[in-house]
This record gives sequence, structure tokens and C-alpha cells, in this order.
Amino acid sequence: MEELKYTIGILAVFLTFIGYVPYIRDTIKGKTKPHAYSWFLWSASTGIVFALQVSDGAGIGALITIAAVLIAGFIFVLSLRAGKQDITRSDTIFFILSLIALVIWLFAKQPVISVILLSVAELLAFIPTIRKSWNNPHSETLSSYLINISRFTMGIYALQNYSIITTFYPVSQLLANGVFSISLMVRRRQLAKK
Repeated sequence: MEELKYTIGILAVFLTFIGYVPYIRDTIKGKTKPHAYSWFLWSASTGIVFALQVSDGAGIGALITIAAVLIAGFIFVLSLRAGKQDITRSDTIFFILSLIALVIWLFAKQPVISVILLSVAELLAFIPTIRKSWNNPHSETLSSYLINISRFTMGIYALQNYSIITTFYPVSQLLANGVFSISLMVRRRQLAKK
């Protein structure tokens, strides 16, 4: 069983990097416009989630999280040059709310509360990207989010210890990527009919 978890964990890490190749390529070409607020917050909060997962014995399943930190950090840097520049007041509000959730985490000193707050911060960080993508659903690379669904599913399986600390984040991200993927597909169809 451990060997299978290890194999699936490594495959999920591989999918993390491979899944973002089209996203990075599309960003460099100017087709995808990552929202800097979202990618900054995803990088910061995911790094903290990784540390919490490791502290609770997530094992190989935590490697998927650190791979996501590296990718998110890289895409954040790309977003500063090629990202969406139409930052709205609501984007800034959700950015601040996410930062507040991160700051509260510093004082929580309870790993379960911390991972929940960090996951909420990540979900709030999704809102500027959702808003931007609703207006321009082709400004995101759908395949990357669809691959995320697979890698989070595999990552959950690869965890060596199941607890709220190790599973809450990947489950919330699995659901968020699923809902976001569906909304992109629906919005693209709506605009194609017009």
C-alpha cells in the first residue's frame, strides 16, 4: 500500500509541473492573464499549508503541495509582467481579507484552525481570478485547472496520514478547481452562443 501511495504521489507531483506547462506557455504568449493577487496569495498560503502538512505526517502527499508553491510563485512573477492589470476595488478587498486570514493564522497556534484559515484565504484569493475570468473566460488555461482536479484527487490518496490538517486543504482545492473549471466551461459556452 505504501509503495502505491508513493507512486501516485510522485505521479501527482509530475502532473503538477506538467499541468502548468500550458498555463505558463499561454501566459508568456499573452493569452492567459494570471491575476497577481491570486497567485501571490496562493504561493504564500500554500507554503504555510505545506509546513502544517509535514508537521502532521502527510508524507509523500505533501510533495504535491510544495510543487504547487513553486509553480504559484513562478506564475506570480510572470503575472507581474504579463498578468491582468485591471485590479478592481473588490479584488483589493478580497486580497486584504485573504491577508487578514493569513495574519490570524499567525496567532491561532492551533494547526486545525490554521489549515482552515489558510484554506479560506486560498478560496478568497480565487475570487479576483473568478471575476476576471467571468468577463474573459479565455484569459485562463482551462486544462491546468482540469489537471488540478486529478492531481488533488491523487494527492489526497497519497497522504500517509489522514486528518483535518492534512486533508482539508487538498479537498477544498479539489472542489474549488472543479467549480472554477465548470464556470469557465459554462461561461465560454454562453459567450460562444452570442
